[in-house]
Amino acid sequence: MTGRLDLAAIPGLKLVEPGDDLGALIAAACARADLPLASGDVVVVAQKIVSKAEGRRVDLAAVAPSPDAIRLAAATGKDARLVEVILRESVRVVRTRPGALIVQHRLGFVMAHGGVDQSNVEKDCALLLPADPDGSAAALRARLRDLTGATVGVVINDSAGRAWRRGTVGIALGAAGLPSLLDLRGRPDLFGRPLEVTVVGFADEIAAAASLLMGQADEARPVVRVRGLGWSAPPLPAAAILRPAAEDLFR
Repeated sequence: MTGRLDLAAIPGLKLVEPGDDLGALIAAACARADLPLASGDVVVVAQKIVSKAEGRRVDLAAVAPSPDAIRLAAATGKDARLVEVILRESVRVVRTRPGALIVQHRLGFVMAHGGVDQSNVEKDCALLLPADPDGSAAALRARLRDLTGATVGVVINDSAGRAWRRGTVGIALGAAGLPSLLDLRGRPDLFGRPLEVTVVGFADEIAAAASLLMGQADEARPVVRVRGLGWSAPPLPAAAILRPAAEDLFR
């Protein structure tokens, strides 16, 4: 690391619609703001605009709730159509209580509502996570390289809660061109003792930092350029962050 990071929210991005060329929109916005991309930068992109560009919006009027969705809707106080969409995106229900439905998404994420979101989306619609977040990150990275000549890393981030702490933080759903994890085991600490368990969630830390600029409400800052990071480990997708069930002490 350089000892200093520069994070800049890219202004002026239009509301993204299905089929939009996200790479072209980002490259043009960077140029207008005089915030050009350079090799070694990391571009953090909010999951929401990736999902919108990929057409991951669902019209709830077209959703017929199943008996399971109706039952869980009664237990949680949620729209049964929304619960049906959540169940379709999930492989198991982890916990329920009034106002909350925690599930394991088919991609492996354990999260509230399976990442299905209605904020900053048209009325009576819901937005799903990208079908392949790591693939989306890789495609966007390639498009930005073609348009700008810069070889950047890309992180697709989203907000998530944590089991033992209040508040949401940014996490990496997808990543390309950087190591999502940095394995520091074997490296010495200040006193020469080798680290035994330290693996850094590199992509998650980048996602969280960018979330401070993106905001959670009407800020309209879904893209952040991060400059000053450094790494020598090979690229590793965000899917590698998910802890295998055999290593999970809390399932």
